[in-house]
Amino acid sequence: MTTQGNPEVLQLQEVPNPSLPVGSTELLVRLVAAGINPIDTKLRKRGTFYPEKMPAILGCDGAGIVEAVGAGVQSFGAGDAVYFCNGGLGGHQGNYAEYTVVDERFVARKPASLTFAEAAAAPLVLITAWEALYERGRLEPGEKVLIHAGAGGVGHVAIQLAKLKGATVATTVGSEDKAHFVKQLGADHVIFYKNTDFAQAALNWTNGEGVDLAFDTVGGDTFHKTFPAVRIYGDIVTILEPDANTVWKVARNRNLRIGLELMLTPMFLNLVEAQQHQAEILTECADWIDQGKLKIHVSHKFPLQDAAKAHQLLESGSIAGKIVLLISDE
Repeated sequence: MTTQGNPEVLQLQEVPNPSLPVGSTELLVRLVAAGINPIDTKLRKRGTFYPEKMPAILGCDGAGIVEAVGAGVQSFGAGDAVYFCNGGLGGHQGNYAEYTVVDERFVARKPASLTFAEAAAAPLVLITAWEALYERGRLEPGEKVLIHAGAGGVGHVAIQLAKLKGATVATTVGSEDKAHFVKQLGADHVIFYKNTDFAQAALNWTNGEGVDLAFDTVGGDTFHKTFPAVRIYGDIVTILEPDANTVWKVARNRNLRIGLELMLTPMFLNLVEAQQHQAEILTECADWIDQGKLKIHVSHKFPLQDAAKAHQLLESGSIAGKIVLLISDE
């Protein structure tokens, strides 16, 4: 990324290979694939968190093969296949590249049953959905959940994580194809938000009581319009910053507990224990994936040099699942 702006500011360039610091606990990873996430497009348009460090290499999600290890590494060796969410905010190098360096504490072994492309699509959305549902929303077995945009990157794994917890899931979609997709993932009730009042539909689904937990992956008006769909003393978690003009009256009257989820916080604030916890989430998800309990859907793949096209597609909307950059052969 040479400057902030439209997708064309992403340019293919040769840069020096990263090197391992002496005595470090870091891994040199040959990247096979990198995931594309909305945060990438936002940083490209608005500028990175570290504007003084340009040009920047974007991409928080990566999957690849360990090529070399620092002298302090204990858990990984050359040849290990790994996946992770690290870098790409403008400070530490991201994963739209052939090589990167990442601390062993922040990576997990790639699920054996996934391709590298699928693995690269997984980390940010898995961690986001896990933290939102299990930690911010305190989801319990038997509860009813409303997940917005269930066919999206975060939404499609959130449906599965909620079902794995023993919850009953309603989700919003915009088309029949997406309705079919989310039903395959385990959604119990589908709401077509374009021609239905989703809050009223959720109330009808719960006999007027409201869902125990609502998960907003859309933001804007969707956030406050969801308040009446949540039961009194229930939870709503959003991954977007609430608008300044949000009207909180319904949430306050219903004594809703508001959860804000930003999985990038540990990386941005260099919270080592929190980043280690996120790697543990990926390790547990890898077990579920290899047991066939959790699936990652990749809708489109682009070669590295077409990163700009991948950004254009993501910003066009209406994507089911995730978009991935292919960097090298598996």
